[in-house]
Amino acid sequence: MDTAAQAIEAAAKAIRVLTVDAVRQAGIGHVGLPLGCAEIGTVLFSEFLKHDPSDPSWFDRDRFVLSAGHGSMLLYSLLHLSGYKVSLRDISQFRQLDSITPGHPEHGMTPGVETTTGPLGQGVGNAVGMALAERLLNARFGDELVDHHTFALASDGDMMEGVASESASLAGHLKLGKLVMIYDDNGITIDGKTELSFSEDVGKRFEAYGWGVQRIDGHDVGEIRAALKFATQQSERPQLIVAKTHIGFGSPKVDTSTAHGHLGDADVDKTRENLGWSDAPFTLPSESYQAFSQISEAGQAANRAWQERKQKALANSDKRTLWEQMVDDKLPANIDALMPDFTRDKPMATRQASGKVLNALAAEVQTLIGGSADLAGSNGTHLTGSATVGGSDYSGRNIAFGVREHGMAATANGLALHGGIRPFVATFLVFSDYMRPSIRLAALMEQHVTFVFTHDSIFVGEDGPTHQPVEHVAALRTIPNLQTWRPADPRETVAAWHAALTRKGGPVAMALTRQTVPTIEGADIELKARKGGYIVEEAQGEPELVIVATGSEVGLGVEAARALAKDGRRVRVVSLPCLEVFLAQDEDYQAEVLGNARRLGVEAGVPQGLAMVLRPGDRFHGMHGFGASANFKKLAEKFGFTGAAVTAAAKALLS
Repeated sequence: MDTAAQAIEAAAKAIRVLTVDAVRQAGIGHVGLPLGCAEIGTVLFSEFLKHDPSDPSWFDRDRFVLSAGHGSMLLYSLLHLSGYKVSLRDISQFRQLDSITPGHPEHGMTPGVETTTGPLGQGVGNAVGMALAERLLNARFGDELVDHHTFALASDGDMMEGVASESASLAGHLKLGKLVMIYDDNGITIDGKTELSFSEDVGKRFEAYGWGVQRIDGHDVGEIRAALKFATQQSERPQLIVAKTHIGFGSPKVDTSTAHGHLGDADVDKTRENLGWSDAPFTLPSESYQAFSQISEAGQAANRAWQERKQKALANSDKRTLWEQMVDDKLPANIDALMPDFTRDKPMATRQASGKVLNALAAEVQTLIGGSADLAGSNGTHLTGSATVGGSDYSGRNIAFGVREHGMAATANGLALHGGIRPFVATFLVFSDYMRPSIRLAALMEQHVTFVFTHDSIFVGEDGPTHQPVEHVAALRTIPNLQTWRPADPRETVAAWHAALTRKGGPVAMALTRQTVPTIEGADIELKARKGGYIVEEAQGEPELVIVATGSEVGLGVEAARALAKDGRRVRVVSLPCLEVFLAQDEDYQAEVLGNARRLGVEAGVPQGLAMVLRPGDRFHGMHGFGASANFKKLAEKFGFTGAAVTAAAKALLS
């Protein structure tokens, strides 16, 4: 065995021992994938991955996504061996409170971890988004500034998840030749052999998607090296390497479902014995690091060379300005001036207003790139004058995601994680359920993604209950760190897009109307709405009732308040376009807006949403079931969303 082969064998052995020791100390964890993929990880990180452990966020680095996040000990071991700030002590704290080695990789917690992967399939979508971002930015800045690969390691479970299929199909269509995915084909899941539920030929499926496919022995270093070399030297289409491995390699539970998870003490001892390892836990001999000895120097040299190229390339003022906006994420100073003025416009749907705002912003904010799940015209998300991204031209800004809502959202997270793109994605609100896991992860990872949802209520009309969202706004509001905006008119829509552009540390979702709504009268509505809630119609004197509404129902509240004023009743109307933003205001402001009078919540959805601002004795006027198939005006009458119906509900509460 030559020196290089010995070094890889020593590193792979170290990964296996660190894994079983860390999982034993934690008392819980997954050993199967790290034991089975130790050679794959070692060859990839030591010979192919372009990275600088001293600068984990270097922009032109290769990205690595461990989609099978349960195998996190493989990644933590590789990061340690490569020289990242992940110490043996950190590894000994695996799965412990406040450690940087949690049970699944978490973005922003561990140096070198590119994304949060726990739900299977999500990492595949993220990797597709990262690879797409690389191509989009390469089209703008060229090879000298943006030229890197995205690698992913996926499991049998990833391949079963629909989100991975959606994303991989899109990647093949877009010919993302800088994407390389390794499939750990070990034939085992938690319940037993994959043949219990999974008998397809994954390689043939990916060939049908338009990927190049290789099949190798995942423990043969020569085959691993040759496959990665071939995959990284071509650029016509994404590459899948189907690596046949033995789950739990080296342990007495090899090739069994037991090897997926925790091994008992006797099994750990036997594994160490099988590997010929007698060193104390969390200590490694020098030979464990030999395969990685050149990484630090090579990574720093590549980084320095790139920095020099960047300095020369950005001497051009136009390219420098574009780089600062896209990669350095600097917004134009005149954001407010870019927004359309809707004060004199005729009534329009907020989806239509959103499209006007988006296009006005996109003219100056070049980093806005995105698209829809086959509904760009309905969602108002097509960027006028820009091409659609295709497999031979990535200069456009419109992405045709096709009917792939879940994959679209996971890909958007990857675009944002990569950097340089402010992605927006869109579909009907009722399909936000298809996207919910990805939306949740965008919030968890604090990513700058804008989710545009239109057709926001039963007023979708004739398409019927299957397309009429009633619980979806309330459901979105339950996701921590997600701002859910439901603007009442075009002017509040301006405020929603202002939040989408300027918010730091999390995503924004918008729920927009299909039907036209009147424009709110008054000064500075766009500014007032930025606080998430404000008084849109004041009572004549101390209010005896406060109507609290969102979206298209704000206009109904104003209509009711004015009708009641004719009877001498004092009714205030409050618009709450974003509950999360409003509830983040100081208590004095909230009290000033909501007042002390009884409250009538009005929203064309289930009560759980506005319940956050209603108290015992207050009432909710909304939906308590599903909709129906009819013209939206007929639905308004049936379900009580007319000025007269809201007036009657207010009178009942006043009495």
